Amino acid sequence: MSRYAIGDLQGCCDELRALLNRIGYSADRDRLWFVGDLVNRGPQSLETLRFVRALGDNAVVVLGNHDLHLLAIAHGCHTVRRSDTLDEILRAPDRHALFEWLATRALAHFEAGDLLVHAGVVPQWTVDTTLELAREIESALRTDPRHLFEHMYGDEPDLWSADLEGTDRLRFAINVLTRMRVCTQEGRINLRLKGKPPPRGSEWLPWFDVENRSTRGSRIVFGHWSALGLLVREEVIGLDSGCVWGGSLTAFDLDGGGAGGRAPISVSCAGYQLPDE
Repeated sequence: MSRYAIGDLQGCCDELRALLNRIGYSADRDRLWFVGDLVNRGPQSLETLRFVRALGDNAVVVLGNHDLHLLAIAHGCHTVRRSDTLDEILRAPDRHALFEWLATRALAHFEAGDLLVHAGVVPQWTVDTTLELAREIESALRTDPRHLFEHMYGDEPDLWSADLEGTDRLRFAINVLTRMRVCTQEGRINLRLKGKPPPRGSEWLPWFDVENRSTRGSRIVFGHWSALGLLVREEVIGLDSGCVWGGSLTAFDLDGGGAGGRAPISVSCAGYQLPDE
């Protein structure tokens, strides 16, 4: 049995099928961990949602920013952007079942020493804190999604405090778990930096390079940062290898017993034209 973590799909279902074939995925033996952003920008968002949902208990999915964006649109709390490729989902006859399934996915998952999130964690958070905040968001998604989505967008607050309450607390937690790439040593986040990691000497560090990070000792599996590319270290596995941007889709065997052992396994993007921004 292996747990395969798989990078951002973003509507690349053909590549997912090819990747599962490449790793020799078996439903009676393996589980798949998806780092989020199942949908958007790629050409097969509807097909991807249906495919991953049909995997049932074999799939562990955490929500990414594009997944939350889709749910916000579905609840009438945000509009479709020019670069979105979500129209097929929004018109699908089974859209309500797909939205219901997506809204019940987690924001963080912890198992066997591995923490799965879409984007990252701030240095003040322990694994337990991360899971607690994820559960708060998940509860809001189930009980009052419109209120959550009406207050989800925005870049403030930008620094964690245990005293944060209400929508500020939820917004900060969502931003960290689904949007963050960099922060300061003190944990102040900057959501506008989206390219390559900042140069040496910058106050902004990749979140996983902060020395006093409280999640050290656990391995964190994440995606979201295509400009960073594939990153494999002892305590962090970054799996957004930019499939939707013409790169590749990558799987990593978290248990080391499957195809390729501990080496990442990738398939190239099939090739298509991205929508204009």
